[in-house]
Amino acid sequence: MKRIAALTMVRNDEFYLRKWIEYYGAQLGRENLYVYFDGLDQLVPEWCEGVNVTLCPKVMGQVAKSDKGRINFLSDRAAKLFKRYDLVIGTDADEILIVDPKLGLSLAEYLSQANITTTLSGLGVDVGQHVTLEEPIDPSRPFLSQRHYGRLSSRYTKANVIAQPLRWGSGFHRVKGHNYHIGKGLYLFHFGYFDIGRIEARFADPSRCADGWTKHLTKRSKTIRLCSSRKAHRWERAVPIARLIQTIFRPPYALNKPSMLEQAVIVRIPERFHNIV
Repeated sequence: MKRIAALTMVRNDEFYLRKWIEYYGAQLGRENLYVYFDGLDQLVPEWCEGVNVTLCPKVMGQVAKSDKGRINFLSDRAAKLFKRYDLVIGTDADEILIVDPKLGLSLAEYLSQANITTTLSGLGVDVGQHVTLEEPIDPSRPFLSQRHYGRLSSRYTKANVIAQPLRWGSGFHRVKGHNYHIGKGLYLFHFGYFDIGRIEARFADPSRCADGWTKHLTKRSKTIRLCSSRKAHRWERAVPIARLIQTIFRPPYALNKPSMLEQAVIVRIPERFHNIV
């Protein structure tokens, strides 16, 4: 088995961090998780026990500038981890890298078998909420037992897994100077905008508004509108097509990122995923 680490950086995000630690801790071992708190004012929850936790000076600036600062910091930390590990996974705290249960492999088993020379990506699934069919999220229950719709999104097909010291682009969306490779049967589920109530709460967070998040949150709530209004495609039919499109096509402004050609494809998430996270 390959030696695999996972890292993330958070600020005022205990809701997602708890799920991130629970999932990746079970998959990789809590001793292989590295969590960096953005700000010396942050309090480390007691349920982080066993995880490598570091309090860091807050990365200052508006959304774009602070995102760049955070990813540069994490790229530096990942480079140092390669002294001990074969692979490093970098994600935001609201992103979970999942192997299709029908393959019968854990995340560590899947990545250990994969031939990764630079990067590996999971196909992006931006989980939404069907507001007329689904209740507010209950954090005590698995997320995917409560949310059954998502958008196949090239935005969340990220270069999350790296096999050597490399420089991530902001948000892990790409690796500088290298192409991306989408693993078959591997998915990155994004839960950042899967509950309308949580989006409204983020709008009310003064620190996020001060850092320029208002436009960002408005844009991201689009997935909920699409999941609530569009007919969902069958997963088994839509996923291979989306993977093919994202493998072939690139946006003109970034040739090392995938593209969905502006298509908004909504799918129903299969039942086999429901109790994973």
